[in-house]
Amino acid sequence: MAETINFSLRVDSNIKKQCESLYGELGLSLSTAINVFLRQSLRTGGFPFSVRLDRPNKETEAALLEAERLLYDPNVKFYEDAEEALRELKK
Repeated sequence: MAETINFSLRVDSNIKKQCESLYGELGLSLSTAINVFLRQSLRTGGFPFSVRLDRPNKETEAALLEAERLLYDPNVKFYEDAEEALRELKK
């Protein structure tokens, strides 16, 4: 068996209680759950899940800004449905 050590970890007390309850329902202690996280981090070479800001890419962001601009532009014609827009295009 591998040698184990104790280490301190600062965490919000409410988060700790919630996680103890969650992992307890899974039959795991918080210590075991943290060990699973650490081992999985080693296997994947980083976080074992995606860590990122949920931001759209530049193209999507530009499209969203354009859509917002069009929404408030009084010169833009709106259609009730796709059929109406297609009829207008065929003119």
